[in-house]
Amino acid sequence: MSVKAPITQDVLTLPRKLPEGKINLVGLTRDRMREVLIEHGTPEKQAKMRVGQIWQWIYQWGVRDFDAMTNLAKAYRAQLAEHFTIEIPEVVTRQVSEDGTRKYLVRIAGGHEVEVVYIPEEDRGTLCISSQVGCTLTCSFCHTGTQKLVRNLTAAEIVGQIMMARDDLGEWPVPGAPKDETRLLSNIVLMGMGEPLYNFENVRDAMKIAMDPEGIQLSRRRITLSTSGVVPEIARTAEEIGCLLAISFHATTDEVRDVLVPINKRWNIEELLAALAAYPNASNSERITFEYVMLDGVNDSDADAHRLLDHIKRHKIPAKINLIPFNEWPGAPYKRSSNNRIRAFANIIYQAGYAAPIRKTRGDDIMAACGQLKSATERARKSRKQIEAEAGLGD
Repeated sequence: MSVKAPITQDVLTLPRKLPEGKINLVGLTRDRMREVLIEHGTPEKQAKMRVGQIWQWIYQWGVRDFDAMTNLAKAYRAQLAEHFTIEIPEVVTRQVSEDGTRKYLVRIAGGHEVEVVYIPEEDRGTLCISSQVGCTLTCSFCHTGTQKLVRNLTAAEIVGQIMMARDDLGEWPVPGAPKDETRLLSNIVLMGMGEPLYNFENVRDAMKIAMDPEGIQLSRRRITLSTSGVVPEIARTAEEIGCLLAISFHATTDEVRDVLVPINKRWNIEELLAALAAYPNASNSERITFEYVMLDGVNDSDADAHRLLDHIKRHKIPAKINLIPFNEWPGAPYKRSSNNRIRAFANIIYQAGYAAPIRKTRGDDIMAACGQLKSATERARKSRKQIEAEAGLGD
């Protein structure tokens, strides 16, 4: 198949001028933090110990003020304050849905803004975080995809979203207080704005910090990275991050997926399935999640359900299928499948022996539901016809 239009920008990093001044310690790997401490006067023999101490203050206790790091000498604290800072994204607005979902608009360097969503449930609290300002992928059913890519987020801006949410939830433990194992923020999903695998290094470094046993301490099995199918980076995700994997699948034929998820024109369904079948962490206990948005008359037939099962069985992929009722947004070119159609689709999957939960829509009253995220400052007021034309759905 010949493709005339560009599928996605071939971008791994967008060059930009970093703000000058003090070095932000948030987002640095342990090795990099050690290097910058030595560069700014910490004796080399002490550097590893100092990294451990500072790391715990920042990521275990949530401290942003060097003066509060009481196990460091006063003169050393002053030295740190002279050269370094501890900064996370700034909360611009905070909305709370009727169902308790919280949506944050946060400002990052350069004045750009991204959205972050916290979803409380009985047995968990999930934070949906962003990896880019905007998105490269232009998936036609996704509101975020109608916003052009501005830039990749840094590791500091990614892990800073987790720290910001813990601030808001009042969840930083107090040094010396009895340990509380209850976690309001227990799970991370990289399902916000952007394609995480087009910002691999920053996502990896941020998630390593989130999983560090002397910091935020999230298990790798409580972190799920969602990709639209950047095939060359899929194996690398298992090897260098080790988290669970979710795939924005959404269609069972290349013809339909080319429109819904245009990256399919670069790596088609068969190439994607082959990469998933080889995913090093895939097992019955760590199944790959297939995300499937239910679009009326587009991808929701019984034949689609049977094709989806055939794809998974043929490649022997340990899988569960998350069925997502389409969350409509102003100007959306699609409609949500009926409840009866979604249940019939789910039943075909279930009868074949696969889990097929229907995702409960959360936070749609504050535009915080899946596929609705879009930075307020970048939001374009487009007509339905404009969006249909850009999605290739016009006459």
